[in-house]
Amino acid sequence: MLTRSATVAALLAVGVALAPGAALAAPTPTPSPGAVTVTKAGTSYLSATPVAAGQPVRVAASTGEYLYWSFPAEAGEIHEITATVTLAQNRTGRSTWTVEVFDGLRRRQACTAGAQTPTADASARTVGLGCTLRRVRPWAEPWSGDPLPGTYYVRLAVVDVPEADLGLPVDVDLLISTVDDVGTSADDGRLEKALVPPTNAGAVLDAEPAVAPEDDEEDGWNLNLTGWLPEAGSRWIWTTAGGMLAAIAGVVGFALTRRPATR
Repeated sequence: MLTRSATVAALLAVGVALAPGAALAAPTPTPSPGAVTVTKAGTSYLSATPVAAGQPVRVAASTGEYLYWSFPAEAGEIHEITATVTLAQNRTGRSTWTVEVFDGLRRRQACTAGAQTPTADASARTVGLGCTLRRVRPWAEPWSGDPLPGTYYVRLAVVDVPEADLGLPVDVDLLISTVDDVGTSADDGRLEKALVPPTNAGAVLDAEPAVAPEDDEEDGWNLNLTGWLPEAGSRWIWTTAGGMLAAIAGVVGFALTRRPATR
């Protein structure tokens, strides 16, 4: 019994000793070889700076600014956003930062891993942020918020900071990388039809359809005069009737108001 207990205790000690080492040994995203560093960021969706996967970003900004980047995503890809914000030394209090990802319809995408909204103490020099997106699907229901192929937007900003620290300089290092989803199978579906079907114009007829001749024809003349008469709701009938009523009203009015001749 003593030997078995000692063995279990030794295994637990080894496991506890290896756990931190395994966490520290986790691979970190690295820029692609030869990738050009991006040194600017947009201030809105329309001015977002395009970034490719594996392209490093290093931007000098001010505390309180909203920084935007955009990147393309293909079906089957899983993207991981990592950012490090180097803070100013003369800060007066704690600050909370956030990194958010939106799709082309400005819908906020959920993060499956990463410190999306960390808080840095007043003595901290850096704060790390991260967000791992869900796998981009090749198709989805129109009402769902699943990620689909297209352009995605990354927004980094501070959400809680003392007013005295607003405007202090910060340095932002950001990297968007494509990671492998180990242990999960890819979606085998595909987008069969467009979510918004295109509008197709109808065909134009070259000629009017032929009308069969009437049976009551005599010597090539059609005796049916209904085609010459206007319809019951035609404006010609109402105009003619109105004119006749106006003439009758004028005659009656003249007869009523005419004075007899005096001698």
